[in-house]
Parts: sequence; structure tokens; C-alpha cells
Amino acid sequence: MTEAPLRVVVATPLPDDLCALVREREPRLELVVDQSLLPPKRWAADYEGDPAWSRTPAQQAAFDALLDSADVLYGIPDVRPAALRRAVRANPRLRWVQVMAAGGGAQVKAAGLTAEELRRVAFTTSAGVHAGPLAEFAVFGLLAGAKHLPRLQELKARREWAGRWPMEQISDATVLVLGLGGIGSAVADKLVALGARVYGVAREATAVDGIARVLGPDELPEVIGEVDAIVNTLPGTAATERLLSADLLAAVRPGVTLASVGRGTVIDEDALVDALRDGRVGFAALDVFAVEPLPQDSPLWTLPNVVIAPHTAGNSDHEERLVAELFLDNARRFIDGEPMRNVVDTVEFY
Repeated sequence: MTEAPLRVVVATPLPDDLCALVREREPRLELVVDQSLLPPKRWAADYEGDPAWSRTPAQQAAFDALLDSADVLYGIPDVRPAALRRAVRANPRLRWVQVMAAGGGAQVKAAGLTAEELRRVAFTTSAGVHAGPLAEFAVFGLLAGAKHLPRLQELKARREWAGRWPMEQISDATVLVLGLGGIGSAVADKLVALGARVYGVAREATAVDGIARVLGPDELPEVIGEVDAIVNTLPGTAATERLLSADLLAAVRPGVTLASVGRGTVIDEDALVDALRDGRVGFAALDVFAVEPLPQDSPLWTLPNVVIAPHTAGNSDHEERLVAELFLDNARRFIDGEPMRNVVDTVEFY
């Protein structure tokens, strides 16, 4: 059992009311925050803060001293892997870092920590917090494809009252959900409620209630041509990189709809552009990309059958509070010697 108080240093913007919530809910924590050393937020759940803001040398020294006194960091300092590496190496008492991103394993990997450092410090993510908003965006994308949003926008722009045509229905669709973690399960639940037939892809192909078929990744070629829509919810790991490959995109049913809310590296973007141009993918709703921000010269910007969200579909007015509540649950577990939730796998980093 860990002795209290556990010194938690806030390393990312956190509103005063949530600081008060943490202190009230878990008196065994010593929450330390200096708001003058944290960047102003541009929007809700802006963990990086305004990039135009910077610390003076004296402020940076004070911030580093706070980090170096922590048992626990609430957030990666400045959301910079190099700053995380410095904090871990400068502070041998550091034992746990709460990462704000659901897919924060990639940030931990980018810090380039040693095996000993990864054993010493636990890293937990906010996985699960964003499942609801991301599932809604995925459903929006599938509905937009089924209801021919690009065609409707084009007709409106021309002020053209076209003849009638049939639209697809989600209740008639077979949807392939890549990944059955928190986000994928939430997507599947919403689609099943709408009457869709759902196939899921998971590392272990075991039966899941409500899902018609669960497949392993190696079985994708068998079903890719059968489905009407695909939803990517997978994390970015070596095993998932370009899993939705050029070969698979060449084999899809013509006109398939794609929604992507996991990590952009799961999809071969060059092949996706080709598939969108020739109609194999009829519509795509994309929140994540292989490179972010999406480069100005990406063809995705100009394709009419693409909706682009700047990695914002998971954001909501409730996000910061939900992350704080998740942290509080893990803090109780940490202090009481129980397994924590959302611990980063430091082999595959997800």
C-alpha cells in the first residue's frame, strides 16, 4: 500500500473547478498546480494550450522543479515526448503519468524511454472517455454516406431540384468495425440499435453479444468485399499500421462508406485517395490522419466525397471532467494497491 499523501503535479491545463474536485474526492492526494506556469487553453480539453504562449527561463525552471518533485504527473508536460523523457529521467521518485490522449501510448513510445524507465513508471491513458462522441461521429459518417451527402451538397450549390432516387438505409447495411475496444464496442452498439448487421475485427476472434461475426485481422480478405461500410477504431501500433491496405481497398464493394476515428496510420492513405477517386470508396468521414495536421497538399482536402474533421470528433464539453474522474478512480486503485485501468502496453504501446 502506498503511503499518503501522493504528490500529484498538474502538468497540463486543468480548470480550477476540476482541481477542487480532485482534492475533494481523494484527500490522500496532494494536488500541486501553478496555473501561471500552464499555457492558456484555446478550447475545452486543450491539453497543449496556446502555442504562442511560452514560459520565461525563470518560469521554466520553476515548472521543471515542480515536475521533479512529483510522485505522479497529471498529463505529459506540454504534450511533448522530449519533456516527458526529461521529467522521467530527472525524477527517480516519479511512479505514474496520467496521459490525456486515449491513444497516448504513441506519445510514450516517442519519448524513447529505457526498459528500466518503462518498468519504473506506469502510464495510463484516457481510453473510454471519448467513446461516445467518436461513436456518434462514426454513425454520422455512415449516415452521410448512405444518404449521399456529397450529392445533396452539390445539388444545393447548383440550386437544382433533381429527380428522386433511392437512398440506402443503415438497417439494411453490413458494417465492418475494425477494433472492438471501448470505441469499437460503442460504435457497434449504436449500429446494432439502428438495425445494422455488424462484423467486428479483434486480435482474438471470440464471440461478442450483438455482433454477427468476430474476425481476426488475417480474416479481413474474406469479408472485405461483403460489407457496405467500414469503421476504423484501431490504435496506432506496429501491428495495425496500414492494416487497411491497398490490396484490401482494391477488394471492397464499390461505393463502400468509410469512417475513421481510431488512428490514421491504420489506413494506407495513398490507396484511400485512389479508391475515393475511382468510386471504390464512395464516401469517407475522417477524423484522424497518418500525418497531423493534415498537410495542405493532401488530395483529401479537395475530394468532394470526403468530410474532414481536424481530430476533434472525440472532444466534448464533458471530456475534462471525465478524464479527471478516471484519474481519481486510478488514483484510488494506485494508493490501495489495485490494478489500474488503461495501463499502456509498453511492448506495443497502446
